[in-house]
Amino acid sequence: MSSMSRRGNCYDNPAMESFWSSLKRELVHRRTCASRSQARAAIFEWIEVFYNRDRLHSALGYKSPVDFENQIN
Repeated sequence: MSSMSRRGNCYDNPAMESFWSSLKRELVHRRTCASRSQARAAIFEWIEVFYNRDRLHSALGYKSPVDFENQIN
């Protein structure tokens, strides 16, 4: 039995499934990396630069996470 489906597992919820789907659709399936380190760097850049700062999120009223946080503070 897989541990991914146990109750309380933070990787087994709709928000994480949406995140992984976006990562695969917007980065992984569009790019070929020559090495693991290149893939790691591309994923880090996608998350930290694009996903958190520029990408609009419907759950946040079509704002980026950074803009949403700035609005609250």
